[in-house]
Amino acid sequence: MGDGRGVRAQLLMLALATVLFAPVLAAGEALGQPVGGALAPAGVPVLVGAFVFAVGMQVAGGCGSGTLYHVGAGSTPMLPTLAAFVAGSVLATFHAPFWAGLPSLGEVSLGERLGWPRAVGLQLGVLALLALLSWGIERRRRGAPPRVPALPFAWRRLVQGPWPLAAGGVLLALLNLATLVLAGHPWTITWAFTLWGGKALAASGYDLAAVPFWQGEFQEAALAAPVAADVTSVMDLGLVLGALAGAGLAGRFAPARRVPLRRLAASVLGGLLLGYGARIAYGCNIGALTSGIASTSLHGWLWAAAALLGTPLGVRLRRRLGVERAA
Repeated sequence: MGDGRGVRAQLLMLALATVLFAPVLAAGEALGQPVGGALAPAGVPVLVGAFVFAVGMQVAGGCGSGTLYHVGAGSTPMLPTLAAFVAGSVLATFHAPFWAGLPSLGEVSLGERLGWPRAVGLQLGVLALLALLSWGIERRRRGAPPRVPALPFAWRRLVQGPWPLAAGGVLLALLNLATLVLAGHPWTITWAFTLWGGKALAASGYDLAAVPFWQGEFQEAALAAPVAADVTSVMDLGLVLGALAGAGLAGRFAPARRVPLRRLAASVLGGLLLGYGARIAYGCNIGALTSGIASTSLHGWLWAAAALLGTPLGVRLRRRLGVERAA
């Protein structure tokens, strides 16, 4: 469509998060507790997983956080998407040894390799170039954008929206910093889906001890602990409740009673792709792309590139399925 405002708002978010994260990650601690960035191996699994995730994101009509947001806002088709997302995430854990054996550069932190000042400067330069590229493409396709007069401040707009895209980007960067400081790691979404699916399998009597993925110390501890002890699960619930509150305040909460069969099929297919892709790519567009790039992790940049390649395929598949846009 040639409208790059959303892209530039996300680039602003990534730039601000990079600046905010750097001193905290360089120190290695905050508020007396250790902190770590969103680092993951930069290799073939990230490229494949992000590509698959992008296809599923277009087919289903939402990403990980988008699925939770739509569920909270009353989008009925996103309920089967969430269920399929959980199923796809758990399925991928059974194939973890295969994906882990594919070529990889390992965890690459630009901050640690280049030094934090150089890494931050490099990322800000790349993000600025991408913003200029986006602006140039938009100008060629749409012409000079009309000047939009500034709207006067109103409490009603603050509650009911819409908010400026740039304001959303700034707030998301600040909230991600708060997550890093309070939780010890940046914002993530999809690990909770994997955990929920694993707990459901264990509750059904399936012995996950035979699955190598679930033999890790962290995974075993998460399975044994209640869901409320998992930070990501609690934050995901908060996202749903926040979307519910926002939709209610804006008067947009209107769940559909019936879902067309074709839309249901797209929801399930998209959810499976989302779950599987996110698990093998070490996260979604939040945990891998947003938090990864903010942490100066190379895998975050690879995730972004592969997802951009998968998106057009997802758009075409969505049209073939007769789902023109998200519900």
